Amino acid sequence: MKIGISSSRLVRLMQLAILGITFVGLVTRNVGVFVNGVFAFGITVLPGVLRRDYRLSLDTSLTLWITAAVFLHAIGMLGLYDEVWWWDHLTHLLSATLVAGVGYSTARAFDEHSDAVFFPPRFMFVYVLLFTLASGVLWEVLEFAARGSAHIIGVKPVLIQYGLDDTIVDLIFDAAGAVLVALFGTSVLSETVETLLARFSRESD
Repeated sequence: MKIGISSSRLVRLMQLAILGITFVGLVTRNVGVFVNGVFAFGITVLPGVLRRDYRLSLDTSLTLWITAAVFLHAIGMLGLYDEVWWWDHLTHLLSATLVAGVGYSTARAFDEHSDAVFFPPRFMFVYVLLFTLASGVLWEVLEFAARGSAHIIGVKPVLIQYGLDDTIVDLIFDAAGAVLVALFGTSVLSETVETLLARFSRESD
């Protein structure tokens, strides 16, 4: 699904904004802003790396989806996570749809590529949900570890973690993102599945 050159320009603008956020973190010596900015920008160039090194061409809409998720996270590190109560929920929901999309696309491509693999729709739904929640739990553990390490070192945490209640709410939004992909992923991610399937076919030849 191609959605035009304007999406490519929007991706470039968000990349520039992320670089600006990274620079702010460097100038202000804010480790959290800087590290998350570097991480976010690295994610935005990943589609190009996959296209160049692995011949996996992601369509424009998916690239925009990825960039928007990390862009919102990078902005949140400037203070929106603390000042806007729903910002963390928004970024978790969007990030969870990306994680679920990766899990769904990979499993669906394996399903179509191999006659030895068959994933019924109900199994796929449960798989996407569990895959996303497992990734969410791993992320929460990383947030907790980052916060603890920051306190020991005496710097601002690279990742923000607000306690057990926040973790539970984060996982609820992770689950919501997984459900959205499980219900509507067939149409949105069909081109991504075909790209992965072509890659698997080339490797098996």
